Amino acid sequence: MSTLLLLTSALQPSAEVLPGLALLGHQVRILPAEGSALLEAPDSDLLLVDGRQELAHARDLCRLIRTTGTDVPVLLIATEGGLAVVSHDWGMDDVVLHTCGPAELEARIKLAIGRLNAQRDAADPDAHVIRSGEVVVDDATYTAKIGGRALDLTFKEFELLKFLAQHPGRVFSRQQLLQEVWGYDYFGGTRTVDVHVRRLRAKLGPENETLIGTVRNVGYRFVVPAKEKAASGDARSVEEDESEPDRVDA
Repeated sequence: MSTLLLLTSALQPSAEVLPGLALLGHQVRILPAEGSALLEAPDSDLLLVDGRQELAHARDLCRLIRTTGTDVPVLLIATEGGLAVVSHDWGMDDVVLHTCGPAELEARIKLAIGRLNAQRDAADPDAHVIRSGEVVVDDATYTAKIGGRALDLTFKEFELLKFLAQHPGRVFSRQQLLQEVWGYDYFGGTRTVDVHVRRLRAKLGPENETLIGTVRNVGYRFVVPAKEKAASGDARSVEEDESEPDRVDA
């Protein structure tokens, strides 16, 4: 789930500007399509510029964004007619039709953010390494270790561990994990999350299985190691859910 900033002069909710956005789980903030809104850009993963009605103004805004030095990806929202005049020198990273479906929109968002992350990784060799306590996840080599011991994980187990370790202490519902790890077009049931968590815990070992905590009736979270908890003053406990099923939905 990413944080998106929608710059628009229309007095409409984001679902009216870009209907496909309403079907995705991203956090969306709406601000006027003005240069002053760029002060909010560093807190966002991606900028959406509404060019459906005022395309020339949207062009100027895209160019202005680039002059600020921000590296946040910019997606221009255009109509079918507007595509005929869009040019590469406008400064946006990609252009989307306002009628595009959620699957296409999600792909374009992920690609734009992914390209930026790849550029940052190239500049910082350790940027792709996630460390949380004794857990080390290397996103470049698709390897994971705990206490120096290599973990033999399947692709989905690796992606699940990586995602949870990236957000230590944050609780995610099973539905959120399905969307983030399995993808928007996955139609299986949430029980597959429970089974993958069970398998991941088994591979972490008895001494580390509690790193994947269950919050009853809510979902799962990566439990901040005890030393880090003490440093942050986080003394919350995690309730273990004993109702996890043993099979994966097809």
